[in-house]
Amino acid sequence: MATDYYEVLGVRRDATPEEIKKAFRRLARELHPDVNPDPKTQDRFKEINNAYEVLSDPQKRQMYDLGGDPLSSGGGGGGGGFGQAGFGFSDIMDAFFGQASQRGPRSRTRRGQDAMIRIEITLEEAAFGTTREIQVDTAVTCNTCNGEGAAPGTTAQTCDMCRGRGEVSQVTKSFLGQVMTSRPCPQCQGFGTVVPHPCPECAGDGRIRARRTLTVKIPAGVDSGTRIQLAGEGEVGPGGGPAGDLYVEIVEVAHATFQRRGDDLHCTVTIPMTAASLGTKVPLQTLDGTEEIDIRPGTQSGQSIPLHGRGITHLRGGGRGDLVVHVEVQTPSKLDPEQEELLRRLAKLRGEERPSGQFTPGQQGLFSRLKDAFNGR
Repeated sequence: MATDYYEVLGVRRDATPEEIKKAFRRLARELHPDVNPDPKTQDRFKEINNAYEVLSDPQKRQMYDLGGDPLSSGGGGGGGGFGQAGFGFSDIMDAFFGQASQRGPRSRTRRGQDAMIRIEITLEEAAFGTTREIQVDTAVTCNTCNGEGAAPGTTAQTCDMCRGRGEVSQVTKSFLGQVMTSRPCPQCQGFGTVVPHPCPECAGDGRIRARRTLTVKIPAGVDSGTRIQLAGEGEVGPGGGPAGDLYVEIVEVAHATFQRRGDDLHCTVTIPMTAASLGTKVPLQTLDGTEEIDIRPGTQSGQSIPLHGRGITHLRGGGRGDLVVHVEVQTPSKLDPEQEELLRRLAKLRGEERPSGQFTPGQQGLFSRLKDAFNGR
């Protein structure tokens, strides 16, 4: 054989079709007349065209491997123009512009979009979980046409312009020969079918807007921003396609007493200084009912009292967070003469008429520390 087509493309004899196509693309980009106008490359360009024409066709490749020459046997004509070549023009276009787009009619049935709705819940509902009924306005399948989009008693018909292919082709002449280009059919928009009599209820979309009532189970431990996914409860797709998902986003309403930090709850109880000095019990309405908070004698302002297991249920795993009670000691701002006299007597008995106070040194600044370092302190 005068020409080794495998050697022309620079591939092995057992090369896969994808390897052959990749080698052809690479050489076509290098040797195309528009890229390399050198007349000497034209013969080389014809060689790679002939080699690809043979090796890209399984039957021609088999004939070639058995010792025959498909081109000399009337298969292609050896070095003819692109219009006479056995390979499609899309192979050349792929070499310069990448993979060709998928052909064929588009489906009218597509998946619906996801939807999201926000609901407000109380702290108690977040702590222990609850069940809610919600109403959502989404797209549902049209009952009149069952998602087909055609009026009752009619059906979609094959497009007479593209004959169901979803695209139309046009042949033009260029320096490469006859070139065929394709584009979506303007009559059927690429679907391959037309609906001459659309459904009057959905106008041919196959779906309508409707309000539905759903029951949502909210687990214990959710927080603001938590999203609950309800698979298949979103919008139905065009043409009666499968529904998307519905996401329920939780918004937790602020509580009058408790502040949530993760799964722990925090609150502040204000007591007079006499109660802080003598000790007392303060009733507190928790999520589990009323409990007595034990204020021990000598409690200072800013101290905290933890109540373990009185917080929010852990969303993942068992157990609950804590309830932390912060104590704030209130100092009276107005005293009547009798109260003032009693406090003065108490101060005298405790030797606190002129308290010296306890001062804690403040943290030194950067320049003070540098000064002490230079002074050897």
